[in-house]
Amino acid sequence: MAAEGGEMNDSCVTLQRDCEAIEVPSGTLVNLSCGLEVRILQRLGDHFTVNVGGNLYRIDGEDSDALGLIDTAAKSDAADAGTAATEEADCGPADATAVRDALASCYDPEIPVDIVELGLVYRCDILPDANGGSRVEVDMTLTAPGCGMGAVLVTDVRRKLLRVPGVNSVEVRLVYDPPWDARRISEAARLKLGLL
Repeated sequence: MAAEGGEMNDSCVTLQRDCEAIEVPSGTLVNLSCGLEVRILQRLGDHFTVNVGGNLYRIDGEDSDALGLIDTAAKSDAADAGTAATEEADCGPADATAVRDALASCYDPEIPVDIVELGLVYRCDILPDANGGSRVEVDMTLTAPGCGMGAVLVTDVRRKLLRVPGVNSVEVRLVYDPPWDARRISEAARLKLGLL
């Protein structure tokens, strides 16, 4: 099984059923057919990056059964979402550490480092919400302005932040000024990527 948190696990599996995937870096939604051999390159948070014939695809953790795997993280996320949904909307302000942890569970599918460590998050403000709880506003960028994964990453960030207790609403904006460059990568991520 591919390791969690961006670690590599180069293994081949045969798809157990048809499943949707997102082509990287175009962001195009495709259907991968049952019986297709795929190489799992890495697990990034609750997603897998796979190689099929030299092309990269992102498969959601909820489709891990198509890879012949049991995805405990997706089940845990579903349980967390169910728990959060039963809490009152005005349960108090969101915890800043929980918000940061939610952002750090989002990954660029081509780089085994989370978006916080990559330096893609330019601003994250936790503000009081009119209905109680908190509103989170995020300005983030992409490693390349033309990357087709922008909408996918924005959706991922929004979904994960809405699971944080106390977060009632989320606004995520893609910004391109200042342009991202590799100097924004944290020292820990540079070490992990072999850039030091």
